[in-house]
Amino acid sequence: MQLDERPETEEVVLVDADDRQTGTAGKMAAHREGALHRAFSVIIWNRAGEVLLQRRALAKYHSGGLWTNACCGHPRPGEAVDAAASRRLSEEMGFGCPLEEFGTITYRAELDQGLVEHEFVHVFRGTFDGAMALNPDEVSEIRWMTPEALLAAFDATPEIFTAWFVKYMRAGWPLDRPAVSG
Repeated sequence: MQLDERPETEEVVLVDADDRQTGTAGKMAAHREGALHRAFSVIIWNRAGEVLLQRRALAKYHSGGLWTNACCGHPRPGEAVDAAASRRLSEEMGFGCPLEEFGTITYRAELDQGLVEHEFVHVFRGTFDGAMALNPDEVSEIRWMTPEALLAAFDATPEIFTAWFVKYMRAGWPLDRPAVSG
């Protein structure tokens, strides 16, 4: 992990309800105060029609051990959201693929460790069928799931998923497969 990506030193972009930048703040301060900030999430499918889930490393500063989408994060000040999504996919999962943005969502959720997620999230999706080099500081395990299996797991045990992934499931996004070319 690079020094500027440690939770205590990383900066996030503060935004208004229309995703217009209003300033910057330290990542931990923004999460302690519940300040609205810009974020992204990436949902990855394979050609077999399965969605990629990662289980967050237990040592993560919040939501450790919970299942979620392929990756998420925050663009750095001055960094384009799509570039940040591609950067983070490589850092966390050890691969890259073309991504398309297909929606945004704003949500607020109380987390463990006394933190609050209050994010304007750009959601991206892509298709990938190759080798991964998981970052063990970020990811403890992965699983490919069919939409039917994911829905069954979510209905049976929603508490095993991150707060943001619950929002995405309710929006139907992890089940909205991108067109596969080739």
